[in-house]
Amino acid sequence: MTSDNDRRRGLLARLRGRPVARSRGRRRLGAAVRLVAALMLAGGAYTLLAPSASAQDNPPLSGAAADGKALFDVSCVTCHGRNAQGVEGRGPSLIGVGAASVEFQVSTGRMPMARQEAQAQRKPEVFSPDEIDQLAAYIQQLGGGPTMPAGDNLHADGNVALGGELYRINCAQCHAFSGGGGALSSGKYAPSLSPATDRQIYAAMLSGPQNMPVFGDNQITPEQKADIIAYIQKSLNNDADPGGLFNLGRYGPSTEGVAIFLVGMVALVFASLWIAGKS
Repeated sequence: MTSDNDRRRGLLARLRGRPVARSRGRRRLGAAVRLVAALMLAGGAYTLLAPSASAQDNPPLSGAAADGKALFDVSCVTCHGRNAQGVEGRGPSLIGVGAASVEFQVSTGRMPMARQEAQAQRKPEVFSPDEIDQLAAYIQQLGGGPTMPAGDNLHADGNVALGGELYRINCAQCHAFSGGGGALSSGKYAPSLSPATDRQIYAAMLSGPQNMPVFGDNQITPEQKADIIAYIQKSLNNDADPGGLFNLGRYGPSTEGVAIFLVGMVALVFASLWIAGKS
C-alpha cells in the first residue's frame, strides 16, 4: 500500500516537473533565436553603412585633380608608383609633398627627370602651366602638403632692405652673396637664382628641394618670404654686378679681389722688369 502511494507521488512529482523543464528549454531557445536575429541585424546594418563610410574616406577627385591624375598615370607613374607612394630606386613618395613641390619641380623642368643624377638640373618645362596646376591639384588632394598663394607677383609688398638681411642670413651661404649659386658636397650644388620666378622661389622655400632646407611659415613668415623675393628680383637680378665692378661669375667681391690681385702682381712684375731693363 505504501509502495503504491510512493509511486503515485513520484509520478505526480515528475508530471509537475515537466512544464518547468519545458519552460526553461523554451526560454533558452528563445534567447538563442534573439541572439541570432540581433547578429543578423547588426551584419545587415554594417553591410548597408560600410560603403558610405568608405566613400567618405576616399572622396572623388575634383575636375582638375582628375585631369592631373591622367597626366600622372602617363608621365610619372613609372618612377613614383600608381598611388604616388614611390618606387624604390626610381623615385620618392609624393604623399604629403603638396602642390608647392610639384610646381617647383615641374615648372623648372627638373621633373620629369631624364636619368638618376646627384641632383636634378633645370631644363625647359615639359608641361604647360595649366597641366602643372592639374598635377599639383592631384598630388595636393592625394596627400596634402604646403600650398602656393595665388598670383605671379609675390614680391609687390616686399621690403628689399629686410629681404637683403634675411637673404644674407638664410640663403647666401649656399646661393652666394650675389645669387649666383655655388658647389656643395657629393656632386650637388646650389643653383643660380637669376632664372627663378617669384612662384618658383616661394615654392622652393616651402618644399626644400634637393639639399635646400624647408622654410615653412613657422621659420620664415609669408611676409618675410615676400621680402626675400623682392630682394632677389629687384636687387640681385636687376643690378648688373652686385658683387663688384666686373662680372666674374657673380660670386661676389672675392673673385674680383683675387683677379685684381693677380692682374696687379703680373703688372708690377712686368713693370719692374721693364724698369730694370731700361736702367
